Amino acid sequence: MTATLFKPGSIESYLGEEAENLLTYKAKVPQSLVHLPGNDFIDRIFAQSDRNAQVLRSLQQIYSTGRLANTGYISILPVDQGIEHSAAASFAPNPIYFDPENIIKLAIEGGCNALATTLGVLGMMSRKYAHRIPFLVKLNHSELLTYPNTADQIMFASVEQAWNLGAVAVGATIYFGSSESNRQIQEVSKAFARAHELGMATVLWCYLRNDIFKQDKDYHLAADLTGQANHLGVTIEADIIKQKLPECNHGYEAVAKASNQKYGRTDEKVYTELSSDHPIDLTRYQVLNCYAGRSGLINSGGASGKNDFAEAVRTAVINKRAGGCGLISGRKTFQRPLEEGVKLFHLIQDVYLSSQITIA
Repeated sequence: MTATLFKPGSIESYLGEEAENLLTYKAKVPQSLVHLPGNDFIDRIFAQSDRNAQVLRSLQQIYSTGRLANTGYISILPVDQGIEHSAAASFAPNPIYFDPENIIKLAIEGGCNALATTLGVLGMMSRKYAHRIPFLVKLNHSELLTYPNTADQIMFASVEQAWNLGAVAVGATIYFGSSESNRQIQEVSKAFARAHELGMATVLWCYLRNDIFKQDKDYHLAADLTGQANHLGVTIEADIIKQKLPECNHGYEAVAKASNQKYGRTDEKVYTELSSDHPIDLTRYQVLNCYAGRSGLINSGGASGKNDFAEAVRTAVINKRAGGCGLISGRKTFQRPLEEGVKLFHLIQDVYLSSQITIA
């Protein structure tokens, strides 16, 4: 196993006043109810599924690459922001990443398990790098050039194009709760089925998107609503679920109150027995909705800011202790000098390699 970079006490220093609470908390839902990551994850979980031999090989390739190889945990660099947030907003802080090769170099030097980015980036450099790091082609995007801006995910690439350039996986986003979600579910479900036929793994960005979710809190980050999005994602056979770290709960109640009408369905036990206000409990509820961890949960790193290193450690600790399988961190890593981006990736990975960070 790769040696970690942590020195005694450094995890606590990054977590600050939350250290004891995050490192010693015992989750409300016992770990015995979830399938935890491990070096036998593919054999233990996916070998008994309907995934064909080529998909198993692709999943194993992802889980066997980088500094987290053969641990059951994954660290992924996602760079779809050139479309999702515009190239200017994404790459102006660090213009070297307008060049696709530098994106790939960051993923390799950062010790990532895979690189998730656009058809164009991977297609431009595929012959040089497809055999050096697992490629994940993001199939759909929300572009911000149409006026007025709209929140929709449209297909930019086909599954066949991803397969032809040597990708081992495809990814897609569904904006659950949006007016276009029904179409997106059908499109992505069809694409994932085709990807599995061709032997590629599938990763779904299970995001919520609707103005009604923004009330006194941002319920796009509610555990009950994101948990249900995760459950819809595994229903269309996403092998890995990408979700934002939850920050609140009671999303169903908030939407019903704001709209003054009944919304969705839930159960009081979600809030009294299956979760609490603690971030580890909120995240474990997300894991439960990923078929109790059979589809791995990776949480996103979020936007870059002043406290990126501390925030990355915090997110990784919460994800790992909740039973998740890793982090997918983009802007925090590529919107800074390459050396710092590599350091941040290694810091995240060290959380998963550290025996100090146990499952809650």
